[in-house]
This record gives sequence, structure tokens and C-alpha cells, in this order.
Amino acid sequence: MTTGYFDDVLVNYCNSLELDLHITFVKNPIYDQTNYIYSIYCAREFLDDDIVMLHGDLVFEASVLEDVVNSVDSCMTISSTLPLPDKDFKAVVKDGEIKKVGIEFFTDAVACQPVYKLNKADWKIWLDNIVQFCESDNRKCYAENALNEITDKLIIKSLDVTDRLCSEIDTQDDLAIVSSKLAELNNRTVYMCFSTDVIHGGHISIINKAARLGKLIIGVLSDEAISSYKRFPLVAYNQRKTIFENINGVYKVIEQKDLSYSENLRKLKPTYVVHGDDWKTGFQKTIRDEVTSILAEYGGKLVEFPYSNGEEFIELDKRSRMRLSMPDVRRGRLRKLIDLKGCVSALEAHSGITGLIAENTTVLQEGKTYQFDAMWVSSLCDSTAKGKPDIELVDMTSRFRTIDDIMEVTTKPIIFDGDTGGLTEHFVYTVKSLERMGVSMVIIEDKTGLKKNSLFGTEVEQTQDSIENFCEKIKAGKNAQKTSEFMICARIESLILERGMEDALERAFAFAGAGADAIMIHSRKKDPAEIFEFVEKFRAKDTTTPIVVVPTSFNTVTEEEFKARGVNVVIYANQLTRSGFPAMQKAAQTILENHRAKEADDMCMSIKEIITLIPED
Repeated sequence: MTTGYFDDVLVNYCNSLELDLHITFVKNPIYDQTNYIYSIYCAREFLDDDIVMLHGDLVFEASVLEDVVNSVDSCMTISSTLPLPDKDFKAVVKDGEIKKVGIEFFTDAVACQPVYKLNKADWKIWLDNIVQFCESDNRKCYAENALNEITDKLIIKSLDVTDRLCSEIDTQDDLAIVSSKLAELNNRTVYMCFSTDVIHGGHISIINKAARLGKLIIGVLSDEAISSYKRFPLVAYNQRKTIFENINGVYKVIEQKDLSYSENLRKLKPTYVVHGDDWKTGFQKTIRDEVTSILAEYGGKLVEFPYSNGEEFIELDKRSRMRLSMPDVRRGRLRKLIDLKGCVSALEAHSGITGLIAENTTVLQEGKTYQFDAMWVSSLCDSTAKGKPDIELVDMTSRFRTIDDIMEVTTKPIIFDGDTGGLTEHFVYTVKSLERMGVSMVIIEDKTGLKKNSLFGTEVEQTQDSIENFCEKIKAGKNAQKTSEFMICARIESLILERGMEDALERAFAFAGAGADAIMIHSRKKDPAEIFEFVEKFRAKDTTTPIVVVPTSFNTVTEEEFKARGVNVVIYANQLTRSGFPAMQKAAQTILENHRAKEADDMCMSIKEIITLIPED
């Protein structure tokens, strides 16, 4: 820091701040006879590096200095929006480079302030000319006079700060203008949205940068929004909100209910929205487009900082996923999701790769994201994948191996198709095994004997268990489990076997009374009327026990309509199997018909795309 007039006052003040910095003070002994070009000359032995150089009478907002410091190129601040000053510095700019700096330039010039970032090579050229000026007794001019002689030998880019505060204070009028600008800065608001429940250094860094732009308001995504967007949050909304409220520089924390920013932006109208630059491409691009459109409505600005994607941050995300995949964490998530969302969806998975599809498929619609909440491990699809009939022929050991394959690469809750549950004595061990593995729910149907697929209905002989026997099976399963998180769902076949609505309701109330955590009602009719009737009548007496449906045949009903009627779990039970096998069969036929594979390529996903679905660890 070069000093001159009031040297002692300046040095004592800086030392009183007790900053965690070492400041070297260099006094210009003839400050009253020279300009700052000589102050630089006096400090020349300390300036053998990249430097940031600025005048002591400048006032600027933090973002200006950040942009200067972060510039890869040598640069100087200009403003393309301010009028040319009469007596202050102006810069002549050509092709984005500074060619002349001084008070006398008006042609092809823009307003500027002497805030520089100079790479060592460029600075050495300028400093050498400053030394020549001073040793030739040319000490009363600006340092820029020495710069103007050698701009063809170096490259200094113009860094446009537009209307951001970057001004000098020479007069009372200057002080009044800057004071007014500072008052405006104090009223600026900045909005950021966070979904994270693991705060790391990258988050703190971008929060600090955002807080320097104005009063920082953080929107914390609701648990429901996160669950539909990324993964189930490890830390609940209220706790995440408290974490952000206790971070230095955060002015206020509010809830953001959806992935869409629209509600909060239109209410708050922040001066800036801050985000990492990772959303310029990919899934979040449509959210970014919506944000820029809303900001344009009232003149707000989007500020994007480089996304923190270092190895340590990737490792933190891996740890979070690992925790979510652990049995004790995964098991209870289905109950939490039902409580959180009211109605959840599950997609059939019969292998690791189909589990990854169920885990990672996401759709963005109208500012909201949609993805499957859970996976359904079906006996039909598991048997089919193994080329065997759906008659409980695949033993539990093999079916548990399928669960292991899926669990190894995914994090979402698993609902297991337990068929009839088998003998009560066997069912209790199935419950213990599934619970220990981290499965969230087992669904067993109230039938006995050799299992036949429900969609055959009365076309084949199927025997429904008695209410008393099935209730005993439910009770035995509940007594066997060790946690309150694991769920046993009773599947009622009365409508499938045409036993009537009253029989279905009688069984439903009895099974719920016996301890069933959920009731599944099934139908093979395309018209959902009898399903709706069951739900309505069941809900008239029981408002809390979750209801599960599998709309394979009555597939025109949306999840939203199911939820409005009181359904809590919608299972898409076999769509991946039914769509996958015809595609594979068609590819095989095409190869046979053409005696080569070229014609089948258009039907195939590339191996590279498949590999990207599969995690490396």
C-alpha cells in the first residue's frame, strides 16, 4: 500500500483493523511534488508478480473486484452504460482491448476507472516504462501516460461493469452520488434456491459471493419437491431451513414448494438470482429458461458462478447415496413418502438395469419434476425374466437375489410381491428376511394353493383364503417384524374372483383390524368404477390405512385422480417387462431377416448410453 499525505493516520487505521493480512506500506517521500506514477516507482521492488492495482479513492461493489480478480486476462474496468465524464478517466477501446487511458480522450472512448488486473508479463512491460518515466524525471503525470506508449506490446482486456458501483470520490458531489448508490445497494435483494441437505465448502463459497450482491434470501426446497427431483432428503425441511438461517450472510430463509422458481420470484422480485452454471444444459435448463423469462418481466438479473464439482464434493454426494441405500435408511422411506406426498408411484423392476431406469427416469412438466418414488419387485416379472411360469415356482432365495441386484445400484424404496405369502410358518421368515434386507413393504394376496395370475380371474380355478386364516397370517407377520417401518399390505382378490363389493370391504376392514399396514384392491376390468366404489366405501369408515392399486387394466386413470379419491400407492406392475420383450423380439427378427445387424441399429440404444446409466461404483 503506497502512502503519502496523512501517512500515519492511514497506517494506524489499517493496523487497527487487525486483518489476517500482512500489509507492506511504502511511503512516497515527495508525494506533494509527484503523481502516483512515482508511488508505483517507489514500490517497484514489491511488484514482481501478477497484480491487482487500484486507486485509494475508489468505491466499488464486491462483485466488481471479484470479476477483476477472476479474470484470466489482464483487464481494466470500463462502463458501457455511463456517460463520458468531462474530467475523469476515459478509455479508448478497440476489439475489446484497452488502447489509451486518460482524461483527454473522447473519440471511441468509454467511461472507466483505474481498477486493473495485470498478469506478470503485461505488468512488467508497463512497470519498465514507469521506471523509465520516473528516472527521466517525468514524475508528475499519470501512470497511464507510460501505459499509452506501450499498449501495442501488451493486451489489457476491457471488463465492462455496466451500471454496477465503481466510482471515485474527489468532491462533495461525488460523495453524494456514491452515497445514493450505496443506499440502493443496501436495498438490493438476492435469491438462491437450495435442495441440499449436506452443506460443503462449495455451497459456502457461492453463498458468500451471493451475499456480497445484496440481502441474500435463500429458498429451501420442500421435502416433497426434493423427493420428486433428486432423492429423498436425509435431513427434513425444518432442519435444513435452520441450517441455512445460521449461515453468516443469509438475510432470510423461505420455503420453495416446487422446483419452479416462479411463485417466489414473482412475490419477491429480487434484484439478482444466483445459481451455479451447471443448469445451462441438461435437465434443469428449462428451469433456467423460466427464471430468465421472469427476471426479464421486471428487470432482474441472473448471476451464475462456476459449479463446484471437485472430487471432494462428488465424494460427499456418493456418501449421501450410499447412506440412502442402506437397509435401515431405505426401509422406512416408503412410509415417510406416503405421509409426505399423499400418493406415491412405483415402477416394476426385475433386474439391476431396470432398477436404474426406475431410479433415474425423470420428467419436467410445468415447473415440476416427476419421477417414480419406489420400485415394485413383481413375481410375474421376476419369473418371466427367468423364463419360468408365474406360479411361485421361483424360490425365495432366487427372488431375494433379484432384490440384492436392484438394491446394490439404487436407493429408492422397494415393494415386494409376496404372492400368497405361502404357509404362515414360512411367511414369518420371509418377513424377517425382507425387513433385514431393507425392503419397505411386502404385498400378499388372500388366496391359497397353487398361485395363478389374478388377471385370469375366474377362467382358472383359484381359491380365496378365509378371512380368519388370512388375518392370522397378517398377525404372525406383524409379530415377526422387528421395526415399525416395515409394512405388510393385504391384497384382496374379491373383485377379481367376482365375489362382490361387500366381500371385498368385509375383508379389507378385517385385514386392517388384524394389523395390515395397507390394503391393495385389485380388478381386471378396464372400467375403474368398482375400484372407485371400493375406495369411497372404505374411506367412509377408514381414513388412514393406505390404499394400493395396480392399474394394469384400468389404466386411463391418472395418479392425480387416484390421489383425490383417497388412493396412496399406484404401482405400474409390468410395463418395463411388457415393453422390453417385444422390442428385443423385433430386433432379433430384424437380424434374421437381413442376415446382419445394421437394420436393427435404429431400434437399439448405444452401448455408450447404456453405460452412462450404470454407476461406476
